[in-house]
Amino acid sequence: MPEATKMMVWIDQDLCTGDGICEEIAPDVFVGRDDGLWVVKEEADHFGSSIVFDGVEGDGHGPDGSRGLARIPDSLMDDAIEAAEECPGECIMIEPYQADLVHDGAA
Repeated sequence: MPEATKMMVWIDQDLCTGDGICEEIAPDVFVGRDDGLWVVKEEADHFGSSIVFDGVEGDGHGPDGSRGLARIPDSLMDDAIEAAEECPGECIMIEPYQADLVHDGAA
């Protein structure tokens, strides 16, 4: 059963410095991609299926940037906020949960 969530997160790729502090702090919310920038993700442990919001087409991927909002599990909210506060690029955007923005898994 999906975990409760009150907030969603996305990364502004134009501001990302590629530092990776976000993944160190909250590895179930952030992941590095091949070009050295970081993106958000939802893990199956929290939401029933894994989705990486990196703009790659295919199974297990969702849109990126501001269109790729990942739900933050309530249990990881403090970690996600800490990651946003520690981010040198100030690129982590945390927004209120909106059911109509939840990615349905169709790529």
